[in-house]
Amino acid sequence: MNESQKYENLKKYIDSLGSLAVAFSGGVDSTFLLKTAAEILGDKAIAVTARSASFPKRELDEAINFCQQEHIRHILCDSEELNIEGFSQNPVNRCYLCKNELFSKIRKIAADNQIENVAEGSNIDDNGDFRPGLKAVEEQGIKSPLRYAGLTKNEIRSLSKKLGLSTWNKQSFACLSSRFPYGQEISPSKLAMVDKAEQLLLDMGLKQTRVRHHGDLARIETDENGFALLAGSFEKRKTLHEKFKEFGWTYVSIDILGYRTGSMNEPLKLK
Repeated sequence: MNESQKYENLKKYIDSLGSLAVAFSGGVDSTFLLKTAAEILGDKAIAVTARSASFPKRELDEAINFCQQEHIRHILCDSEELNIEGFSQNPVNRCYLCKNELFSKIRKIAADNQIENVAEGSNIDDNGDFRPGLKAVEEQGIKSPLRYAGLTKNEIRSLSKKLGLSTWNKQSFACLSSRFPYGQEISPSKLAMVDKAEQLLLDMGLKQTRVRHHGDLARIETDENGFALLAGSFEKRKTLHEKFKEFGWTYVSIDILGYRTGSMNEPLKLK
């Protein structure tokens, strides 16, 4: 089945839901899902975005701006993960704890606004990695329209481009809490370190990047273009080192394998 057929199936599925609250982060997947839902359901589609320390302000601003431009009703809620019991200790099921709390709040918001269903933006590629958050999706009856339609990340980017969405080539993003090895405590100050470091890299011209927090060591993941940008300029690398030390790290490294999703799950596969 090609992407056009999958897209038609997605639209039919969304239409069958009648009304939908989309958990909206402003990323590639949720933007595509929200745009499609709004076109099909009109004002029966709303967006809900959670504010928290693990969600950078730049991402929140982009989510707000998109909904304003598209005239989509947008509801913000506070969902501070660090207040969830056990979350800050960064257990292996950290994502489940977060999503379980978040979807509970979005379901209530949906009910208060006479919206029958809640949806999230995972795609079919997400089935291949360790994703404890999908357990919360299943338990709470949250819809996953993109997975239902069998859409891959690349297909979503392609369809987003055809729809004229600026997010079609946006870098992938996951919450800042995913930058820490399991078992390492997460705190507001550490989240702020990662946020400032990644914003610095973006400001320097890197498109796809992560800064992993390993205590005194910051491990930068980036794509081939990012490698070339950093390798070609000692001044950029020197600036990075100086700024990262200001942020709180002693050492700065660049991962030779580069950017990849779920790199913090790699140690789990060795057990």
